[in-house]
Amino acid sequence: MAGSMTRPRLVGELIDPCLGDALKRQGFARSTLILSWPEIAGERLAERCAPARIDWPKRPAGDGPSDPATLVVRVESAFALELQHMAPVLIDRINAHLGWRCIGRLVLKQGPLPRRPVPRARPAPPSPAVAAAAARSVEAVSDERLQASLKALGEAVLTRAEASRTKS
Repeated sequence: MAGSMTRPRLVGELIDPCLGDALKRQGFARSTLILSWPEIAGERLAERCAPARIDWPKRPAGDGPSDPATLVVRVESAFALELQHMAPVLIDRINAHLGWRCIGRLVLKQGPLPRRPVPRARPAPPSPAVAAAAARSVEAVSDERLQASLKALGEAVLTRAEASRTKS
């Protein structure tokens, strides 16, 4: 029975099989470039541009090496000129990340980027007084899991109330 257990899998291992056909239609063999875009381009660039597709050149006859591909990048209109000047650096970063000379040039396509979810700020940890008050309020609950959930909820509510009082 122990041999039938599977190991935990990384999310990245599950994305390529799920999105494989859609990625291939856009010229991406794998999701690496898309998922690693903020690390490759840097946060500043990644906020203003995103890879749209890869245009691969026709393979030469015989066994000669093929030319590198063209990466089409969607870019916010106001940022296009700056990205054009940074293109050689970005191409070097992409190729270094992928480990081979995959991309030879960028084509910039101006337009709005898809909206990205805004990361929520992590709530402040509860103060010792708030944690103690929340714990006292759920002492009578006998179910441990319910008690822990209610305590966490109480801490969140009391912390938020405490923060709004200090702002006013």
